[in-house]
Amino acid sequence: MSADQPRILTFDNLSDLLVRIGLPAPQHPLIALVDYNKSQLNLQDAGSKILLNFYKIAFKQSFEGSVRYGAGQYDFRAGGLAFLAPHQIVEMPGDPLQYEGFVLYFHPDLLRGYPLATGILRYGFFSYASSEALFLSEKEKQVISRLFATIEDELEGGIDAFSQDVLVSQIELLLQHSNRFYNRQFLTRKPANNELIDQMQAYLLHRFNDQTGLVAGLPSPPELADHLKVSPRYLSDMLKSLTGITTQQHIHLHLVEKAKELLATKKLSTAEIAYRLGFEHPQSFNKLFKQKTNLTPALLRRAIFSSDN
Repeated sequence: MSADQPRILTFDNLSDLLVRIGLPAPQHPLIALVDYNKSQLNLQDAGSKILLNFYKIAFKQSFEGSVRYGAGQYDFRAGGLAFLAPHQIVEMPGDPLQYEGFVLYFHPDLLRGYPLATGILRYGFFSYASSEALFLSEKEKQVISRLFATIEDELEGGIDAFSQDVLVSQIELLLQHSNRFYNRQFLTRKPANNELIDQMQAYLLHRFNDQTGLVAGLPSPPELADHLKVSPRYLSDMLKSLTGITTQQHIHLHLVEKAKELLATKKLSTAEIAYRLGFEHPQSFNKLFKQKTNLTPALLRRAIFSSDN
């Protein structure tokens, strides 16, 4: 590694991480709950990039100052949750005040053999950016506090034949509540999210109306998310909650409307319309158009011009 490359510390198991930051090895090899308020941490690696090959859920009971959330700044002193999936790279903070509240670590092997092993993939918030954390009301914070306390009690009770079943069910309950609270957050922050939706619609209109802009292909969900400064999964989940359809489906709606507009003229052939809309092959355009309208482009054009006679 060259001197100008950032240092990345990789942790494959919980014990290595906890010992590295000056804490005892976990009571269970696949799950650990850390109470930062009772811990003296070793911050020797502050500023380093770290890669965790396990899940992390941080529960902060208060935030100092404001946090950028989507397109705006919000004051989130009530507390909240942040989620990290395996194989994501984050930076270890150097400010001791950043280490507040609880952190739950659990290895994917803990879930192996349980429905949650694959079911956890449906919880999109593990792919959200840190600025898109779940910020909790006082009542919600109490719910999460009780769940963390229940997990802590189970871990302190020692490992037996039922421990893994109980711990996995408790994690699943925590994720279900988090999913519910995220849906509430999409609704309560509707003005800011509506602003994001307006910006997205304007961007899509620009992309489909700019003939040169589609040369590189159709707009994509990652492209839209990058333009809006949010994570792709957050954007899709937010749109699904507020509009009922995903980012990709919004793109297809704009595509079909633009295609109908072009089909209503005789300036371009169906193949030329397909190329203008960013398709390499007209067959792909025909297939998608029929999926969305139950008509082929040729049939729609024929219907438009036959009605004019």
